[in-house]
Amino acid sequence: MESLKEERKIIVFQLDKEEYGIPVEQVQSIEKMQQITRVPHTKKFIKGVLNMRGVITPIADLRIRFGLEELPVSEQTRMIIVSLDNIEVGFIVDAANDVVDISADDIEQPPEAAGSVPADYIIGVVKLNKRLITLLDLKTILTEELLPSKEAVQG
Repeated sequence: MESLKEERKIIVFQLDKEEYGIPVEQVQSIEKMQQITRVPHTKKFIKGVLNMRGVITPIADLRIRFGLEELPVSEQTRMIIVSLDNIEVGFIVDAANDVVDISADDIEQPPEAAGSVPADYIIGVVKLNKRLITLLDLKTILTEELLPSKEAVQG
């Protein structure tokens, strides 16, 4: 069992003016934007798929997933490739800021109104100096509805 005092590293990224964090062990890589192949009959937030080192990876725009306005790609735009339970997905984010160390003691319950992110996507929040980082629950975000069907990818 994990010690509550144990330090964890999280990748911090930005959407709009908010900062979000995900555990570094769930992140495969952080990439600059690349050409994405559209896949028909997928949800609006699924931008398509990308061939990442021989692996077909669905790419989701987290701005759209969280109900934010879609933005054009900039120099700061990144794709964070995450893996959870053998599912690999890329998330388009405004910027990938840094890696920070937190302890379980630093994690607080999320406030009732946690901005634009649905409450069930949030594990908690961490206050670091003057920063407020919302920790995301990838298990909830990586639902079956997020992934294109195998037929759509192969077809």
